Amino acid sequence: MVSNLVVYQLALIALVWVFLMLSWLWPSEPAAARPLPPTPVTPPRKRSTAPQPFPGLTRKPHGDACAHTIEDRRLPLPSAPPPKIISTRGRRRHVDTSRHCCPDADCRYGGWGGLGNLQANGHPSGGPWRQLHGTACKGYFQETHGTLFHGKRVAPDLLVWAVGAWVEGLGIRAVARVFEVAPNTVLQWLVEAAEQLQAFSPYFLHDVRVTQVQLDELFALLRAVKDGEVSEAEALTRLSRSPHWVWAAIDPVTQLLLTIAIGDRPLAMAPRVVHQVVQVLAPGCVPLFLTDGFKEYPTTVRTHCGQWVHLPRSQATGPAPKPRWMPLPQRLYAQVIKTVRRRRLVRVSHRVVFGTLGAIQQVLAAPDWQSNTAFVERVTLTIRQHVAAVGRRVTTLCKHEAGLRQQWAL
Repeated sequence: MVSNLVVYQLALIALVWVFLMLSWLWPSEPAAARPLPPTPVTPPRKRSTAPQPFPGLTRKPHGDACAHTIEDRRLPLPSAPPPKIISTRGRRRHVDTSRHCCPDADCRYGGWGGLGNLQANGHPSGGPWRQLHGTACKGYFQETHGTLFHGKRVAPDLLVWAVGAWVEGLGIRAVARVFEVAPNTVLQWLVEAAEQLQAFSPYFLHDVRVTQVQLDELFALLRAVKDGEVSEAEALTRLSRSPHWVWAAIDPVTQLLLTIAIGDRPLAMAPRVVHQVVQVLAPGCVPLFLTDGFKEYPTTVRTHCGQWVHLPRSQATGPAPKPRWMPLPQRLYAQVIKTVRRRRLVRVSHRVVFGTLGAIQQVLAAPDWQSNTAFVERVTLTIRQHVAAVGRRVTTLCKHEAGLRQQWAL
């Protein structure tokens, strides 16, 4: 028989257990003490989209690449021309030699035209070109001196048509078959024509006044391997790891190609292109620059189109503020940033880097245009179709950088 004491203990334990279960399961009412103040919700901080003024640089940006620009090939002329020579002996001259100049650098009349120091001296050996005689230096030279036709026995029309056919996309061997000459002869003509054009362009293209300049870069491949050393597949693999870029600048109003440069795409190449453009422009000409979103363009434009500005004092005592390198007040520069996803253009945004939006729109209002780089992109597409070395997914690759420069010059 169970003792009463044990029953009482079990009953007490059961009551305690029931009390604990009820206190745990029973919903508790919120404490009605003093109400807590609501926590204020801080809105997320938004970054201002308004353009911030450029604070300026304490040091001028470095531009060592400018030393590698195209050299000025114009002959240095003296400050005053020598006196004009008027011949009083013999019969009157019928051959106009005013468009020629003496090529002798040591001659007093060297580089000067239309001063009467040149005389026609017939056709040596029955050739098609005349021989000219300099009365001041007593020298003789052909009228084709310094041109592509100098020393050539081929007809000028044949030479011009051969170079033109190659420029239009015909291969060297195809040009040789059409005009019945050797392929090495055609190659020599093209190299000499490219050298003449590369020398003529910087001599002729200077002091240009434009209102807009569009810059763009396009991808090219250089072979840079000798035949027979590696297979074609290995050569194409090397090409994918050693890309080159072709840079171009154009005036969209007159469709004038201002400069062409070939090199890599980092910061070292961008100053060279802008420096060549600035050299071509006339003194005091400050056009509107339009480029893509390449991040090195603003630094480059600021380097070549800036000046030192002495800031006013903010307090009466203390050291004077250091001068700041700031862009020219009249400098206008805008970027056209294109966003491409899966090879599709999804968004085009415009960003004003230097100047104001109103000033840029005022420049673009004359031809009724918008801020874009369509003209220079169209030029690069045209040249990509004519120069096989810069085409996309092609096997017609240049063996070295000089070959690509010659194609671009032509």
